[in-house]
Order: sequence, then structure tokens, then C-alpha cells
Amino acid sequence: MVLEKLGESLKNTLQKIAKSLFVDEKLINELIKDIQRALLQADVNVKLVFDLTEKIKKRALEEESPKGLTKKEQIINIVYEELVSFLGKEQHKIEVTQKPFKIMLIGLFGSGKTTTTGKLAKFYTKRGFKVALVGLDIHRPAAMEQIEQVGKQAGIKVFLDKRIKNPTEIWNKFKDEYKNFDVLIVDTAGRDALSKELINEIEEVNKEIQPNENLLVISADIGQAAQKQAEQFHKSCGITGIIVSKMDGTAKGGGALTACSVSGAPIKFIGIGEKIDDFEQFNPQGFVGRLLGMGDLEALLEKAKEVIKVEDAEDLGKRFLKGEFNLIDLYEQMEAMSKMGPLSQIVEMIPGFSQLKLPKEMLQVQESKLKKWKIAMLSFTKRELEEPEIVDSSRIERISKGSGIPSSEIRDLIKQYKQSKKMVKMLKGSKGDLSKIMKKFGGKLPMGG
Repeated sequence: MVLEKLGESLKNTLQKIAKSLFVDEKLINELIKDIQRALLQADVNVKLVFDLTEKIKKRALEEESPKGLTKKEQIINIVYEELVSFLGKEQHKIEVTQKPFKIMLIGLFGSGKTTTTGKLAKFYTKRGFKVALVGLDIHRPAAMEQIEQVGKQAGIKVFLDKRIKNPTEIWNKFKDEYKNFDVLIVDTAGRDALSKELINEIEEVNKEIQPNENLLVISADIGQAAQKQAEQFHKSCGITGIIVSKMDGTAKGGGALTACSVSGAPIKFIGIGEKIDDFEQFNPQGFVGRLLGMGDLEALLEKAKEVIKVEDAEDLGKRFLKGEFNLIDLYEQMEAMSKMGPLSQIVEMIPGFSQLKLPKEMLQVQESKLKKWKIAMLSFTKRELEEPEIVDSSRIERISKGSGIPSSEIRDLIKQYKQSKKMVKMLKGSKGDLSKIMKKFGGKLPMGG
């Protein structure tokens, strides 16, 4: 999970509120200290942290609970609302309004800009757009080779010319072909710092291309320094939005996100892993929802649409929530989820699930294991598939001989089935106060107030 430590700290803090017998000023002060500690450890600017927690404290002490919410629920709602506001308040989507729609990426050397072009291209390809990349980085050695590889990985056309040393000349060379594409993503040159030379080149390219979106790519691992960088680029190049790359595996991600959110340019996308699909639109409400264990249904549905029909998902979902599923259902669900991304990422989008403290090994089912299970299931009888509870040691040995899959793998499959049934029962009958509160809000707390 992106910002896993911050998420765990905030969830533990809210759990403390949810389990308390009554709410008083002492409890609110403890809550404020816990939130401050969690945010500071995530490299968020000290002044921003104290401004945020002052707002939370003031509202928690002064506001009356709206009808239908207890004081505990109201405080959790306040924390949610203020964190969402802290990270930009609302989502800023890019609407493709003309053909070709031109998106230019700019940034400093090492920000992950060229890799991000591939991720952005895949993002729009999956949504039915015909996409091409344009390579204009004439300075960095091997930049053209890298964007060629990125295009090949994403299965996307790349326009470039390694012999031409002027970016506007490269752009104009292929001008007649651009009309065949819905979205053009332009990779420009970066520098070690925002120099006058870089600004002049970007301004010249910008004037020639006239992009619909001018997106700055900033690496999350630079933390709070992102604010100065974003402000400088915004002032010099008139950026329309920010992509925060490399959000996975850095403790400074909180600093980068909050720094960008106060820079004057909205965050539009975040890179959440190394794979080409580890990329998503930034939605402050959904992002905070995941941090606090409330889920992010919008992002979950967005991913699900790419791999499974809506009707099938609804039908399978209903049976899972009732606990009425067999081995075939389990396999279909896990195969679909594996296409959506790592199970640990998917589970954090489901309201209430992250409160169950599911064992990590349960969420790390690899594709190779799914393939073995599918082969093994061909040797199950119809009754065994529909009633996995009857599969005992002798049946496991028979299935193992028939499929050529080790008996240990078949036991794992049965174990996974039983754990899934147990997990659904836990979710249905959970006595954890915070989990019940999250479910009450339906995965998304009310905004405003």
C-alpha cells in the first residue's frame, strides 16, 4: 500500500476514538497528537501539520453532531473531511475534448518522466483511445531508446528521430500523422535544475505544440522539496497539473503530496508502483478513504470495469457477501482480481476490509498458483467443486494424481476457500466499532458541514 505506515497510524488513531466509551477534550487532544506524529513521520511540512490539526481540534470541540451521527462518528468525519481538503479537496479529471488531444510532460532529470509517458499512454489506451507518444528529449543519452522501449511495452506508436537535435523540428516532421490519433503524449527534456536554458526550451516547444494539458512530473521521494519545484515550474511554464511518480516505497510521499497540493497546480495522477498499470487518477476523497480504511469504491469500480462485466461482478459480489460461493466462483473472483492488480491494493479499496487485519500471505496469491489451481480443478468432480467441504485427504490424493499438481497445492486451494468464507463471516458479523462505522458510511463519508 502507498503510504502504508501513515495509513496504519491513522487507522489506529481512529480505532482509539471508535472504541472509547465517551468523547472529551482529553481524548480529542490525544487524537490531535497522534495525527501530528503520523503526518510528521510521513515527511509532511510542520506548519501544514499544525494548521491542519488546529482545524480538526477546533471543529471537534465546537461543532454539534449532525442528526444521525454520534459524536464519535462526527469526529471521524471531521478528520476525513479535513484530510481531503488538505490534499486538494476535489478530483481534477482530464477530459479528452478534441482530436488529437495533446498532453505534454515536463520535469527535472530523474523524475520518472519517460516511464510516466508509458503509464499515461496505457491509462488512455485502456479507456478506448488511440494513443501515440512523441519523443522530444534530445539531450539525455539513451532517452530516445528508452521511450522506444516504453512504447513497445505499452504496444503504442512512438514518433521520434534520433538524428534531429531540435525538438520543434522533430514535432513538425510528423505533424501530418497526428490527426490519426485521439491522444498524443509528448516527452520533453529534463535538467538537473530548473535552469533558464530549460525554461526557454520548454517555452519554445510549448508555443509550437500548444498542448491541451501541460503536466509536471515530480518524484515523490523528494518530499517537501516538491513544493518549491512545483511553484517554480508553475510560474515559469504555466503547468495545468502535476503527476506524482514513485509513490510506492518512499516515506516522503506524504510530504510530496501535500507540498504539491498547496503549489497552485492540482495533482491529477499518481504513480503507485513499477508496473505500467500501477498508475491512477488522483482523487483526494478516495485516497484518504484508503488511508483511513474506508475504501475507495470509485477506484475499485474503475479497475473492475477493465477486466469483468458489471453484471457478472454484481452477481458474484452478492453471492460472496451472502457466503454462497463455491470453488469455481472463488477462482473466477481471484482471476479477475489478479488482473486488476495486487490483491493487497484491491482489498484496501473495499470498505471495511482493511479493518479485518487480513494476513499478508493470504493476499499474495501469485498468478503461477492460480494456474496450478485451475489445472487441479479440472480433476475435481462436479460435487467437489460445488461442495469443497467434502474434499478430504483421500480425495486430495486422487485429485493430485489426476492433475499432476502436488497435494500441498490442492490443500492450499481448499485452505484459501475456507479462509475466504471465514473472512466474509468476519466482515458480516464484525464487532469492531470502526469497521461498523465505515460500513455505515457506505465506504465514503459525507463531505461538507
